[in-house]
Amino acid sequence: MGTIVPLQITVNGQPQEVPVEPRQLLVHYLRDTLGLTGSHVGCDTSNCGACTCLVDGESVKSCTVLAVQCEGAQVTTIEGMTGADGELHPLQQGFWDEHGLQCGYCTPGMIMAAADLIERHGPGPISEEDVRAGIEGNLCRCTGYHNIVKAIQAAAEKMSGVPA
Repeated sequence: MGTIVPLQITVNGQPQEVPVEPRQLLVHYLRDTLGLTGSHVGCDTSNCGACTCLVDGESVKSCTVLAVQCEGAQVTTIEGMTGADGELHPLQQGFWDEHGLQCGYCTPGMIMAAADLIERHGPGPISEEDVRAGIEGNLCRCTGYHNIVKAIQAAAEKMSGVPA
């Protein structure tokens, strides 16, 4: 075992103070140390986006970020999107309602990238072109993206309260 360093990080609203090796990737910290397995390891090269989570509100591919780089940060994973009462986030509900998933492997990363996209876009309807551009770093090998785009658009509309 190598050098261990302290790490103070907030994950899904819960403060964490679990020491890490300086070389540990955020995705492995989330999965192996904290047991949050919703962030998937798909490629380990930042190509697929299955490991996408939010760090201080910005989507990042957690296979490219060291856990120690997140010192003091607020990290949100797919597990943190569900409400305290178990209610699905509008993006999760949108994927369910619009059949935006098949095997589900890319879904957590897609939802996290979409959350950042919607936050940056602001309230109101979002175009298909903007959605496709916003998720271009997340790959899906099953769906062809059509229902994923519909799911994100439906969630954006629901979250804004502004009809399309």
